[in-house]
Amino acid sequence: MILSNIKNKIDYILKWILVFIMAAMTINVLWQVFSRFILQSPSSITEELARYMLIWLGILGASYVSGQKMHLAIDLLSTKLKGKGKSYLEIIIQLSVFSFSFFVMVIGGFRLVQITLTLNQISAALQIPLGYVYSVIPISGIIMMFYSITYIIEELKRKNNFTKH
Repeated sequence: MILSNIKNKIDYILKWILVFIMAAMTINVLWQVFSRFILQSPSSITEELARYMLIWLGILGASYVSGQKMHLAIDLLSTKLKGKGKSYLEIIIQLSVFSFSFFVMVIGGFRLVQITLTLNQISAALQIPLGYVYSVIPISGIIMMFYSITYIIEELKRKNNFTKH
């Protein structure tokens, strides 16, 4: 019950962050088009800002979709199975998502952030450290790991309910 409440709060916060990023990106691109074609003076930061917002939108969106189990690859096989087979497959899928999130997104993402901050890589137009842009990777990986743990616990509870009845 507590885990479900935490998941619902993360869902709510993540959903509104994604809505905000999408709205900001839309306004940014509209300004870019307006300044380029109407004012004849294109803004130098809008293209880079749109690119970085798209990175954040895509990666955070992937974690949100993972948490909603709306990704096609996650439930494609489990819809074909029933009973224990479906339960075991669901646990294997979530363990795979957890492992990918941990090793690639969290560990690899933290290393990427650390390297870019250590090398002091700065974006060309915005003049911000690229490590801040890339920080979405480990953040999203942690969120995906949380969702995987939540679904594994739910599946184990459901599996125990099957064996009791």
